[in-house]
Amino acid sequence: MNPDLVLPIALLSLGIHLLTHLLVPLNIKLSTKFGILAQPGERKIHTEAKPEAGGLSFALPLVLAQVVLGLTLLPDLLGKMLLQLAGVEVIALILGVLDDRHDTKAWLKFLLQLLIGVVMYFIGFRVVSLTNPFGAEIILHWGSFPITLLWYLVVMNAINLIDGIDGLASGVCVIVCGVLLSVGIKEQNLLVAALSAFLLAGNLAFLRFNFHPAKIFLGDTGALFNGLVIAAVSTAGTQQYKGITSMTLIIPLAVLAVPLIDMALAVLRRLRLGNIFVADKAHLHHAMLGLGLSQRAIALIAYVVTLLFGLIAIGFSFSTKRILFSVLLGLLILGVILAYVLMRQGRKK
Repeated sequence: MNPDLVLPIALLSLGIHLLTHLLVPLNIKLSTKFGILAQPGERKIHTEAKPEAGGLSFALPLVLAQVVLGLTLLPDLLGKMLLQLAGVEVIALILGVLDDRHDTKAWLKFLLQLLIGVVMYFIGFRVVSLTNPFGAEIILHWGSFPITLLWYLVVMNAINLIDGIDGLASGVCVIVCGVLLSVGIKEQNLLVAALSAFLLAGNLAFLRFNFHPAKIFLGDTGALFNGLVIAAVSTAGTQQYKGITSMTLIIPLAVLAVPLIDMALAVLRRLRLGNIFVADKAHLHHAMLGLGLSQRAIALIAYVVTLLFGLIAIGFSFSTKRILFSVLLGLLILGVILAYVLMRQGRKK
C-alpha cells in the first residue's frame, strides 16, 4: 500500500467520523419532519416512534470521501472502481430511504438487491475464487457470477436481519470493519483498507446515537448500505485479497458469523413455515430478550462473539489454513447449536 496515501485515508476517515456526529441530529429532525419513522408494532420491540434512515448520517460523508479519493489520489483502475461503487451506493441509499418511508414489499427488496449484485459483478467487485483449506485455490470461472450474486444477497440481508435492537448491527459492523481493515493493511490492499476505514469511522460515530437507548435507527437505509460496502470490501475484483485474503470468502464469513448464523436459522425457520419473505419475531436477539437479557447486554455479547471470530479470521494470515479452518468450522457448528437452543428457550419463555 502506498505510504503517501495513509495520511489522506486517515484524514478522510476522521472527516467521516466528525461529519457523522454533526449530521445525526439533523437526520433526526428531517426524519421526524418527513415521517421517516419506525412505528411500534407486533414485530418491533420499541414502544414509541423513532427516526429511521439513520444510515444517511455516515453514508453521505462516506460516499463523498470515496469520490474525493477516487478523483484525486488513486491510480486509474482503483479510482474508477471506487467511483463506480459510490454510484451503486447512492442507488442503494435511495432504495433504502424509500423502503424506510414506504415499507417496500419483501419480494421487491429481494429483486432490487439482486440487481445491485448484478451491477457490482459487472463493475468488478466479484468473487473470483474460493479457498480450499486442504488444497489448491478453487477458481470459479463461470460460477463467479452466481456466487457473487449470492454473496451480496447474503451479506446485505444478514446485516439487515440483525438490526433488531439498539446498537447491534452498527456495533457488529464496527468490529467487522476493524478486522477487514487490519487484514487490508497487512496485505497492503489499498481498496480494502480505505473502504474498511471509512465504514468503521462512520459506524463508530453513529453508534454513539444508536446504542441503547437509541435516538435514531439505522433503518434499511443504513443496514443495506453497510451490507453493500462490507460485501464489496470482500469481493474487490482485480484488487481482491491476495495470499491469505484470496481465501474468499473465509475471512468475511468468519467475522460475520453472528449475523450469518442468525440469517441461516431465519431462512430455515421461514422455509418450514412456507414463505421466506414473511418477517417474524424469532431472531436470536428476540430469543435472548425472551430470556430476560437487556438490549445492552445482548449487544455487548454479540460484540464479544464477533470479536472472537474476528481474531480467528485475522489468524488465517499467520497460521496454517487447515488448522484454523477446522477451529472455525467447529466454532460455527457450536454457534449454530447454541443459537438454536437459545431460540427454543426464548420462545418457551
